[in-house]
Amino acid sequence: MSDAMGLRHGETARFWRHPTAPSLDMLTARFIDYRYDRHIHDTYAIAVIEAGVEEYFIDGETERAGPGAVVVVPPGVVHTGHAGAPEGWRYRVLYPDTQLVGEVARELGVRGSPAFTRTTAYAPGLWLLIRGAHHAAEAGDTLAASTLLRSTLGRLVADLGSQRTVLAGPDPEIRDVRDMLHSRLTDPPTLEELAATVGSSTFSVLRAFRRAYGLPPHAYLNQVRVQRARTLLRRGLKPAETAYQVGFADQAHLTRHFKRTVGVTPGAYQRGVQ
Repeated sequence: MSDAMGLRHGETARFWRHPTAPSLDMLTARFIDYRYDRHIHDTYAIAVIEAGVEEYFIDGETERAGPGAVVVVPPGVVHTGHAGAPEGWRYRVLYPDTQLVGEVARELGVRGSPAFTRTTAYAPGLWLLIRGAHHAAEAGDTLAASTLLRSTLGRLVADLGSQRTVLAGPDPEIRDVRDMLHSRLTDPPTLEELAATVGSSTFSVLRAFRRAYGLPPHAYLNQVRVQRARTLLRRGLKPAETAYQVGFADQAHLTRHFKRTVGVTPGAYQRGVQ
């Protein structure tokens, strides 16, 4: 049995916007059978586990996060998510963008977007602060919500962050492949076209792209489409038109990929964030 959001009986998920940071999405959810596919965010994902256990695969390892855990996933990092216990898990999530986290980091003397030493941590003080910031935002208390949000991000960077080490990025040719995918959401190139553009073989492009971005080009493209869809839905565009604008075949195609990545349908997401 499932509800209107496509969730099974006993599962709930709600998105909304932070009352003082309109670009920041909030999520509160309880999942039992729901499983996130391999996906990425264009923001940070900062979660507190309130009950149950979540398991997720990230950076080649499976992590387990139980009650009291803080989970931090940086932008662009491929990960999954599913229940690690029969009762599933209940959690709250903040999705601050790199600009906001970078502003807070600079105030603490960290240049650029900070790195984080680990994705799962048991830090009771930080857990309570994140949860308090989430509750204040949910209640619509603008002064408390804005104050606790900044305090939360500052504590997160101070406790778990580290000075970012600038590593060599992907080869310019692979960045060109990525840029082509971003620019052609509605008319995606074939793998042969991508390879011809950078003067390489299809196998080399596929291998190098997966190594650089954690997903093959077609899966990466669908992630970018979902991210763009979130932006358009927040602006009020109807799901059917959003599907067309980002290059999905139809609304059903958008819904399938959106729910696997975000956890709710496009319509449910839009109702929550408007």
